[in-house]
Amino acid sequence: MKRLIIGISGASGAVYGIRLLEVLRGVADVETHLLLSPAARRTIKLETDRSVEQVEALADHVYRAGDIAAAISSGSFRAGGMIVAPCSIRTLSGIATSFSDNLLLRAADVTLKERRKLVLLVRETPFHIGHLRLLVQVAELGAIVMPPVPAFYQRPQTLGDIVDQTVNRALDLVDVELSCDLFPRWKGPNTTSLHQPSAQTNGHAHFSPEQTRVTADHLAIAPMVPNGKP
Repeated sequence: MKRLIIGISGASGAVYGIRLLEVLRGVADVETHLLLSPAARRTIKLETDRSVEQVEALADHVYRAGDIAAAISSGSFRAGGMIVAPCSIRTLSGIATSFSDNLLLRAADVTLKERRKLVLLVRETPFHIGHLRLLVQVAELGAIVMPPVPAFYQRPQTLGDIVDQTVNRALDLVDVELSCDLFPRWKGPNTTSLHQPSAQTNGHAHFSPEQTRVTADHLAIAPMVPNGKP
């Protein structure tokens, strides 16, 4: 059983962490350990139709940010890696300076010191020089900086398509293989597996109001991965 720590900070983009938990519920050999920062609890309420309790119910184990003595605060707790999705600049700063004043930061610091994979979906734009220096610092410490920047070669049709591509790539980085990918991987320019352009658009991106409107349907739980958790 692979243990994976999931941190959700207060940056905009709570959907990335939520979708990550949804997908991992369908992976039978992954055990999730969830941390929500206090700001994340508010962001979840502001940005999604989910309650904090519903999000926590997606994880196998849940910890409070102030519980600095929790199991995941120790290097002796064997985890396969950690993903912070999204990662706020405040959280990034704490990780870069080893300022572990809450459990999320402590768990990230432990992940680094134990030479395990730490993936940070840093959600901020634009960056000033202070932000960029923090990104360099965490990269030098061994973290993987992965801003949730979407690719468009797969011609996403919904917000859910964009989120899924980022979530799948983040899982790639911590060596979690899904039985069915959430997006079509690039196989070269002659592949037929990608979305085809409609005749009316002449190959240029065009989305109807229905496709661009953000609704709860875009963030709905996808079907479970075969042989996943109940």
